[in-house]
Amino acid sequence: MQQQPYEPSGAQAREEAPRILVVDDDPTVAEVVAGYLDRAGYAVDRADDGPTALTRAAAHRPDLVVLDLMLPGMDGLEVCRRIRGQGPVPVIMLTARGDEDDRILGLEVGADDYVTKPFSPRELVLRVESVLRRSRPADTGHRLRAAGLTLDPAARRATKHGAELALTLREFDLLSFFLRHPGRAFGREDLMREVWGWDFGDLSTVTVHVRRLRGKVEDDPARPRLIQTVWGVGYRFEPTEGET
Repeated sequence: MQQQPYEPSGAQAREEAPRILVVDDDPTVAEVVAGYLDRAGYAVDRADDGPTALTRAAAHRPDLVVLDLMLPGMDGLEVCRRIRGQGPVPVIMLTARGDEDDRILGLEVGADDYVTKPFSPRELVLRVESVLRRSRPADTGHRLRAAGLTLDPAARRATKHGAELALTLREFDLLSFFLRHPGRAFGREDLMREVWGWDFGDLSTVTVHVRRLRGKVEDDPARPRLIQTVWGVGYRFEPTEGET
């Protein structure tokens, strides 16, 4: 896996650099994260609590939010809900090691990725770049259609029977991958590599995103017909016969 850091050139590039909002009440962590992101060429804004984060996100819409789960007053889950309620924006959660339930909750409310503390700032920068790269509209790519679903990769827009689907970045990419490979079974490791772009990671991330995606595309998520579980393997997308 090769990840190329974002490298702006000149003052104009700096002004046009992706804006990252770092939200953490630990000043040391926030300073280190902001410093690494700044040196990587990003425009960085900071907030040390939920209300301040919401105010700054409303004033200057970030391209991505690095969000600590444990914040005073308003926790990161609520901040994530409210920021995403203002419009789609990628979110990377910072969580304490071992808090698996909290990490899953973060994914459930729409976080695109998470990093556990203590973490390598360099790894975080690479994850930021990975998420941003996948959030950019595709230069090429025809619309994908199956089972009443239509995906426009260039516009990053998805509909079901003409109704807009509110998908997160990862949900969109996951559905796009399934639509491109109908009838094939993929393990969670395969999906982590192909959709997330990582050769390692917590596979429960894939499980949570599949469950969330089923909730948005299936007529009956409790009895999924499109995204089927293949026991001992993973998942398979099965479009309705005649609608492929």
